[in-house]
Amino acid sequence: MSLIQLTATEAVARLKRREVSPLELVEAAAARIAEVEPAVNALPTLCLDRARDHARRIMAGEGAERAGEPGWLAGLPVTIKDLTDVAGVRTTYGSPIFRDHVPERSHPLVERIEARGGIVLGKSNTPEFGAGGSTFNEVFGRTRNPWNTALTCGGSTGGGAVSVATGEAWLAHGTDHAGSLRRPGTYCGVVGLRPSPGRVSRGTPNNLFSPLSVHGPMGRCVADVALFLDTMAGWDLADPLTYEAPALPYAQSLEGRPLRVGFTADFGGVLPVDRETRAICAGAVRRFEAAGCVVEEAAPALEGLQEAFLILRSQHFVVDREEQLRTHRDLLKPDIIWNTERGLQATPSQLAWAERERAAWYRRLAAFFGRYDVLVTPGAATPAFDVMLRHPESVAGRKLENYMAASMLNAAITLGGCPALAVPCGLDQYGRPVGLQIAAPPRQEALALRAGAMFEQVSGFDRAVPLDPRPGTVPPVEGMEAGTGQV
Repeated sequence: MSLIQLTATEAVARLKRREVSPLELVEAAAARIAEVEPAVNALPTLCLDRARDHARRIMAGEGAERAGEPGWLAGLPVTIKDLTDVAGVRTTYGSPIFRDHVPERSHPLVERIEARGGIVLGKSNTPEFGAGGSTFNEVFGRTRNPWNTALTCGGSTGGGAVSVATGEAWLAHGTDHAGSLRRPGTYCGVVGLRPSPGRVSRGTPNNLFSPLSVHGPMGRCVADVALFLDTMAGWDLADPLTYEAPALPYAQSLEGRPLRVGFTADFGGVLPVDRETRAICAGAVRRFEAAGCVVEEAAPALEGLQEAFLILRSQHFVVDREEQLRTHRDLLKPDIIWNTERGLQATPSQLAWAERERAAWYRRLAAFFGRYDVLVTPGAATPAFDVMLRHPESVAGRKLENYMAASMLNAAITLGGCPALAVPCGLDQYGRPVGLQIAAPPRQEALALRAGAMFEQVSGFDRAVPLDPRPGTVPPVEGMEAGTGQV
């Protein structure tokens, strides 16, 4: 087995036994990047000399005192999303406004990852300021899905998902607001975790007290994601929402009793979900029964949550983008302008209503989790769509009104403050990955990871072997003709 085919957990075990060196892994990743990057455009900014220097420092004994800590990566190469600063490395946030930006200091989470033995290979591509379910921007262009390079990899952690799926790196850092770790994971056949707010430091944003956006891990299997979460988790003075990591590491929390699983494909028809995706997920969730779990169709009512989410998300954009809307409007993409202006137009009564709806939704979720351990849904409303589209124009024959309309399966979980894991569960008739989203009560990442590991064990859908990029064509869109909404 080649080095790039190892899982992160296997590679770290070999590093700890000194059967392989950090520098050997950096060189293996560099060779793989050179091989597949022209087809996928996942890592437009590399820092391989910086990575080699870090590898040599680890080999010389730097960080040896941390070797016994949970999440110690021992010199494993990783990728960092281009929304997140790495000292001395070009960091654009996917925006032409910051095309030549090179930060002097790394984000606090990057500092933590590097202090715990992670080696940064480069920056993964993202939509402009992370806004969007397809990864493209005016600085670096589009990132393509390795399962079919005519399709999107999702967003906004699209480059990270592709870097893991193709074996360019063993682990990828990402962020998630309305599915940005979960939808790319689903589209690319890898595992992505949105942690609870406060589990992982966000460090530097102006939205420090908002629970909507979080940082989190991606990997090829649940055990790898648990390992990377151990690397990331913990209290950080830079982030007022953070709290201490649990006493038992996540990597040691993947076994346990059978679970009570509540499943919904579309929240009782409220949300549009691709017909074949619904069928695949409804069949896949039954695999939990082979592990002794109880599986029932059940979900809390969504009611007015879609509009509430758009109102609250738009306020997030006002905090982050109001100044750039004033000074660089011509350099912002339409979706960012729309979201920010929507927030600026919201009334106090609308904001108050949205907060009441969010609170009511949380109370319904809490009641649900009093009866079930986890809530399982499809990981995305559709499989991967045309890479040339900004977003799906319709789902299940229902026209979508805006670029966020296909994200509510994920956004609902975001509004509940819950951790959620995306795991692969099958392929559709065109060979596109389909996945499950497994949500657990707030701060119960161990429960979501345990459910994901249980599903992997009975399904066999975890894939350790990296994927060579495959050319292909765009499958037809269910219920209408494709060809609108192009980038």
